[in-house]
Order: sequence, then structure tokens, then C-alpha cells
Amino acid sequence: MRVLLLGSGGREHALAGALAADPDVTALHCAPGNPGIAALARLHSVDLTDLDQIASLAVEIDADLVVVGPEVPLVAGVADVVRAKGIAVFGPARAAALLEGSKDFAKSVMAAASVPTARSRTCTTPAQVAAALDEFGAPYVVKDDGLAAGKGVAVTTERPVALAHAAGPSRVVVEEYLAGPEVTLLVVTDGTAAVPLLPAQDFKRIGAGDTGPNTGGMGAYAPLAWAPPGLVDDVLATVVRPTLAEMRRLGTPFAGLLYVGLALTADGPKVIEFNCRFGDPETQVVLALLETPLAGLLYAAATGQLAEHPPLRWRPGAAVTVVVAAAGYPGTPRSGDPIEGADRPGVLHAGTRLDGGVLVSAGGRVLCCTATGPTLADARTAAYDLVSGVRLAGSQHRTDIASAAVEGRIRIPR
Repeated sequence: MRVLLLGSGGREHALAGALAADPDVTALHCAPGNPGIAALARLHSVDLTDLDQIASLAVEIDADLVVVGPEVPLVAGVADVVRAKGIAVFGPARAAALLEGSKDFAKSVMAAASVPTARSRTCTTPAQVAAALDEFGAPYVVKDDGLAAGKGVAVTTERPVALAHAAGPSRVVVEEYLAGPEVTLLVVTDGTAAVPLLPAQDFKRIGAGDTGPNTGGMGAYAPLAWAPPGLVDDVLATVVRPTLAEMRRLGTPFAGLLYVGLALTADGPKVIEFNCRFGDPETQVVLALLETPLAGLLYAAATGQLAEHPPLRWRPGAAVTVVVAAAGYPGTPRSGDPIEGADRPGVLHAGTRLDGGVLVSAGGRVLCCTATGPTLADARTAAYDLVSGVRLAGSQHRTDIASAAVEGRIRIPR
């Protein structure tokens, strides 16, 4: 199988590693990729906003499967353009990717499918925002309706902060706050069949103890020993299958990776958000534990044959990833700083480039230090050992990834 992977971040480095390890993959290409992925795949300089250029590349390399990493080309319709060339694509069509492209659309789908989620109001005027904040009260949750690179939400007890966030985009969704630990469930689907991956937990805020502004994700771990035993079956029954059925009813079946962001509340799991692609950095830990060859799984979903795919196999133990971010992130990250220690196994490149043969930072989230171990505590120690070997001036990382789980401090509201 000849595979073309689209993207350039830590998620794509993890995907490239899993795809390269699949014995059925005879050639792996990546566009545009990064210096870490270059050791696993042939890189192509492609603008991910140029859908015709991507489709032409897929034809040129005679790809059997195109795997789309980031959300921007999916929401723009890259899957439709590539499929029109007769090439299988793992990723939803443009109409289905609106589940991530519009919070308002996602809420309408959940309402029609009776999916448990936060009460919400879609607002286009300051008066509507103020009324919604009054209705739901603090903590206030205000989300950009469109894509915002994982940073388009304000969760705050301060009303002026909520109002300021709402003043940016032309349309926002104001929600009630969902109290409870958060869980990510990544689900591979061909539009009808659905295969869940291991639940994971990620950490959105920049600082330890969930302080500071939201980021694209500062770390993650899996599995979740503290989660209710029937969680995955419950979410498949109450969230995933009803959502897929409603998308089919709308004439926009969702095939690809359905990211289900959940809060485990006193009333059970409720959806915080849907995404239309692999999560970042959850993918880094989930794929580190997946023993089943990845390309065959994604190809089965892309070709409508997922129901015939064998059950997934998982490696024992746990995985932890810790993101090393650039100085200034998540505001204006500094770039061009030399990096040392990024050549060790488990260090995934997220925002790097070569400058005269020297590896330098080239994004907000620069590296993902990912490790496995027989226990979560072991995996956590190994991940932070990788972090300690990184040299990047002014870098930031959270010091508490997976600490609450290791110490047994996570509680689900009753």
C-alpha cells in the first residue's frame, strides 16, 4: 500500500511512525512533513490550502490511501477533491467535517440525535451573549463557532473575560459549564461501523494545575484506569451511533476519525466538542499502545469495509506525552531557537525546521516527548526523562501531566 500523509505536527509524526511500522505499507509519503517525519517518509513541499495541488500529488505518487492529519484541509474539502480522483481518503467530506468547522452545526446535530451535551445558545450580538451568560451563569464558557487551532474557547469565572472573548468572532456559542474530568475518545468510522480507540485525557491549559490560557494541548496519557468500566460502550450507544445516524439522515455521512471530547458529569458523560480528525496530543499516546497495523484499519474505514476488520489489539501498559512549547506560546511563540535532544526515540517533532542543517523551533508546540511503561507512573517518569534531555531556550512544559491519575486524585461527580 502506498500512503500519503498530510500534515506537519506531532500528531502526524506519530501517525507516520505507526504507518511506517505497518508491513503492508510499501511507500510512505508526507506533505509537507517535518524533520522528524523525514526519517520515516519521503517529504513533499505542498501548501495544505491548495487542494488541487494535494490531489495532483496523490495521483503523481499513485497513492492507495491518503490520510489527512489537520482539520483545516478537511474543513476546506480536501477529501472530496482527492476522492474525485478515485483515491481512498481517511477523513470526512467537507459537509461532514462541519462537525468541527462549526460549533453551531455540531450542536444542531447533537440536538437532533438526542446526544447528551451542555445546554447552549448561539449568539451573534453582544445582547445575545449577555443574555446567555446570565442564563447559564459562571463559570462562563464561550466558544468561537469556527476553527481556532484548539484555542477558541474561554472558560472563566470572570464575566469581562467572557465578554471580551465573545467580542472577537462574529458568531459564538455560549454554553453551560460541565463539571467533571475530561476524556477524549477517538473513534474510527466508515460512516456506519464504529471502532473506538483507547480513551485518553489531555491537558489544554498552559500551566500546571490547569492555569493560564488554553493551548492546542500540553500533554496526554492513556489508558484511564479511573474511568467507569462501561464508559466506551456508553459513549458509543448514546453519542457515536446516534451522531453517525443523524449525519447519514442529513445526507452527509461521516467517515474518518470522529473525535469525541467528553466531560464525565454527575449526570453521565456529556459531549464538550466534536472534532473531525485525530486529536493532538492524544494521538501520540493512543498510537503508542496500538498493536494492530494502522494502515489497514484506516483503509478499511476509507473504503467502507470497517465492519469486516478484525478486533483491535493493544499493547499492555500505559503511555504519556509531554509537550515542550516555545517561549511566548500560546500567544506569540518565538521561533528560530536551536534545539538539542530531539533525536532520541520517543521525541516527536511538532514545530521544527532545519536552518542551515541546524534543527530550530518553528511553532508554538515544538516537541512531544512520548514514552510507554508497564504502569502509568513508569510511563510518566520516562516521558519526563525525555523532557529533561531537551535543550531549547525559553521552553515551557507542564510538570503535572498524568500526576493526578498516578496519585489517584481524579474524582467523577456523583
